[in-house]
Amino acid sequence: MTAAPRARVGLSGTNLERAADHNQRVTLHAIRVNGPLTRVDLANITGLTHATIANITKRLLAEGLIEEAGRLRGGRGQPPAKLIVNPNACYSLGVNIDRDHVTMVVVNFLGQTLARVSREVEFALPDEVRSFYRSSVETLLKRAKIDVSQLVGVGVAQPDDLGLVDLPGRPVAYAEWESMDVASLFAEPLNLPVFVENDAAAAAMGELQLGLGQGFSSFFYVLISSALGGGLVIDGAYFRGADGRSGELGFLMSDDGRGGRSQIQNFVSLSGLSRPLEAVGFSIVDMLQSQGRNEKIEPIVDAWIEEAVERLVEPLTAINCLINPAAVLIGGRLPGPYVDRLADHLGTLLQQRATNAPVIAPIKRAMLAEDAPAVGAAILPFSHFLLPKPNALWKAPARV
Repeated sequence: MTAAPRARVGLSGTNLERAADHNQRVTLHAIRVNGPLTRVDLANITGLTHATIANITKRLLAEGLIEEAGRLRGGRGQPPAKLIVNPNACYSLGVNIDRDHVTMVVVNFLGQTLARVSREVEFALPDEVRSFYRSSVETLLKRAKIDVSQLVGVGVAQPDDLGLVDLPGRPVAYAEWESMDVASLFAEPLNLPVFVENDAAAAAMGELQLGLGQGFSSFFYVLISSALGGGLVIDGAYFRGADGRSGELGFLMSDDGRGGRSQIQNFVSLSGLSRPLEAVGFSIVDMLQSQGRNEKIEPIVDAWIEEAVERLVEPLTAINCLINPAAVLIGGRLPGPYVDRLADHLGTLLQQRATNAPVIAPIKRAMLAEDAPAVGAAILPFSHFLLPKPNALWKAPARV
């Protein structure tokens, strides 16, 4: 896959004294996304004065959030220092709770995954998730070689209506999730602020901060998980909608191939793929582990991709017409080669059929794939405490 061209992020600051914290967040974010940068570069990107930039970078250096990475040679006088983010300035823990797995990651300030642990489990109940977290988190921190004092917080990504969507095999007890205070599951043993977010929204924000979103300021994110989710980023900010439910791609209806109509996520999801796999003796775990190398699994997945494309063409035509995104990015636990096939077939079919759409956005595999919701969740504490609020995705933290 060819990555999108890296684009510098345009940020606006203010020289008002009361906005010093905002200006520091903007400056830090500019370095994080575009670095290495000189102070002159920062002034041009943020619109702040050179004196303001000098004061802010002095504070950021003193706090250990940024560091110098050599000097720009050429020209007269003292060569200007190039500034980069200190990847080890702080860390965050991200958790993804889904109907078929629970994944935890530790990331540094650049969003790089230092350690991960994942458990394949069907419809894990809250007590099971709490137990897995408590039994795993200390080992996870040891693998990452960090101390709990270096963690900024815990981000948690989970699907909306986790206990309500009627996917195959859902037990009655799973409805317990709808009354659960999710943040309370992570109260011990670390005693950190906890941020809870929709999984597709977290994945989209992670892609915005760390992936192809640096080249596409407006995009629609498709998350293929146990169900099907979507997220909308417009002009570098996540768009929630009036009730916080924008991007609900999976609830749209399509022909079910039997003369009726059903929700797209009943087929275009890992739950939907599990049915044809199980019919011939395989599971989703078998598919994930084979990574495209099992000759018996490949034809099943290929057939699923062909039908999934048919069900996605009409919704994505509407997305192109109504939203006009710069790109459609596909992520989730589906192995990368399968996502590439899906994206290629979908792009070809859209060009053939969506002749009414003024513009068809390119469809690409998201850079953050398998652990996108977990990594995106880990970004939430960074966003709350350190990054510019207009671009942040978080909800209010819960101190538990």
